[in-house]
Amino acid sequence: MGAKVVHFSPMKALVKTKADKGLELVEVPMPEVGPNDVLIKIYKTAICGTDLHIWNWDAWAQQTIPVGMHVGHEFCGVIERVGSAVTEFKPGEVVSGEGHIVCGHCRNCRRGAFHLCPNTKGVGVNRPGCFAEYLSIPQSNVIRIHKDMPMEIASILDPLGNATHTALSWDLVGEDVLITGAGLIGSMAAAVCKKAGARTVTITDVSDYKLGLAKKLGADRTVNVIGGDSIAAAREDLGIDEGYGVCLEMSGAPACLKDIINHSAYGANISLLGIQPGGSGIDWNTFVWKGLKMKGIYGREMFATWQKMDAMLRSGLDVSAIITHRMHYTDFEEGFNVMNSGKSGKVVLTWAE
Repeated sequence: MGAKVVHFSPMKALVKTKADKGLELVEVPMPEVGPNDVLIKIYKTAICGTDLHIWNWDAWAQQTIPVGMHVGHEFCGVIERVGSAVTEFKPGEVVSGEGHIVCGHCRNCRRGAFHLCPNTKGVGVNRPGCFAEYLSIPQSNVIRIHKDMPMEIASILDPLGNATHTALSWDLVGEDVLITGAGLIGSMAAAVCKKAGARTVTITDVSDYKLGLAKKLGADRTVNVIGGDSIAAAREDLGIDEGYGVCLEMSGAPACLKDIINHSAYGANISLLGIQPGGSGIDWNTFVWKGLKMKGIYGREMFATWQKMDAMLRSGLDVSAIITHRMHYTDFEEGFNVMNSGKSGKVVLTWAE
């Protein structure tokens, strides 16, 4: 009783087969399905910035990713079968999933702050991922997808969740919002802010391509900080005299965090999603004198963020413009090359129709 059922028939998956750049499409055993697990047939997956780190085999990936494991964590699929103790789901349901598997017994898990579990194991990072024909995850991590939501949108709920958590950490109604970093999450955060009632959204970056995507997603003003434009000019254009009331730092660039401190209103709220390099700092005197508040953002609040995303998407939030490339999973190399070029939004891979 309670023993895991193991399927030995092979499936195709994108595997980090060697300690070098790239991934390989190879056959691996089907995932184990325990009593509390759900086996999902993968239909759509999306390439994430984390996956790019793994593909490029940078220092973080070398220290984190087990060679021989298949990766990926953004997905949508259909339940193939469920474990013997699963009561909430049944085969045939369209689902996605929260990629952070938590311990359930630490201080934060016991008080419901699952996203702050220090023992989190990441799908596609610390355990086998979704760049495969099948994925097995605990039923507690499975997210049921509404029938009206396209599968490709369901496959990007993970990064949309990061954007939602970052933005909705503060009251946005009537606020002027500054977002530094028009990457995929920053651009989607612009859409979330406008949906949640922000008066204006200004977003900065060094890429005109990325700023163009952010504009499509609802940003009122874009600023290329190396292209002769400035946040000060944006403030003048938008009539923002006293600074931005909410600021979202998405880039990880120290200069952007300094821009936020300089252009925030007194008493402003700041979300920090971008990872700052070691040794970076800010003007703490100004931070204190302005009475600023800062919150570090990690992942998605489980599962309030998912509920808010679902409600916003079903009531008009449109982030479809962030998906710029769609291709079959066998063309994964092209997908990663496009992502690495900096001239794409999300790349969605199809595994099944």
